[in-house]
Amino acid sequence: MNKLFNITAPLAQISICLALYISVHPHVAAQNPQDDPDTVVLSDTLVYDDQKKESIFTGNVVMTRGDMTLHSDKLVISEDDNGFQYGVATVDKTDLVFIRQENTEKFEVIEARGLRGEYDGKAETVTVIGQAVVTRFVCGKPFDNIHGEKVVYHQKTDTYHAYSGKQSASPDGRVRSLAQPRAKSNAALVECKNKS
Repeated sequence: MNKLFNITAPLAQISICLALYISVHPHVAAQNPQDDPDTVVLSDTLVYDDQKKESIFTGNVVMTRGDMTLHSDKLVISEDDNGFQYGVATVDKTDLVFIRQENTEKFEVIEARGLRGEYDGKAETVTVIGQAVVTRFVCGKPFDNIHGEKVVYHQKTDTYHAYSGKQSASPDGRVRSLAQPRAKSNAALVECKNKS
C-alpha cells in the first residue's frame, strides 16, 4: 500500500522539467512564446503523427531545451486540442530516465532519475516513477534529495508528493528524504558567487 508524503521547502525550489514544451517559467513562456528556448532532440528514430499531434522518439534519446537535458530510450510527446502538452519518457535498455535542470543564477542543478518520467502540461506536474530519486546540488555539492517509488512535483504550488512502494529507490520501500539546513546551501552559493 502506497503512503503519501507532502514535501515542501527547501525541496520546493527544485524545478525538474520533462518534455519538449517545458520551460523553467511556464507562465512566462505562455505569454511570450518568442522567449521559449529552442528544443533539440537526438534519437535513432522519430515517428510524427499530425492528426494525433504526437511525436515518438526512440533509441538513445537526448533532449536539450535551454538549461534542461533529458536522457531516455523512448520519449512520447503529445498535445491536446487546447494546446496543453504531455510527455512520457521511458527506458528499456538503459537503467533510468535521467533529467538534469540547471539554474546558473543560483549555481543550482537538479537531477532526477526514475524508470519513467511524465509531464502533464494541463495540471503542471512533473512525475518520476519507479526507483525515483530527485537531488538538488548547489555549487556542485548535493544538499537535498528524495527517494521513493514516485515523486510528483506540482509547478503551480511548488510542492512535492513522494510515495512509498515496492519500486521505491529506498531499500525498505519507504520514502526517504534528506534536507540539509538552508544555511549550508546558502554558504555554498556565496562561495560560488565569490569564485565567479
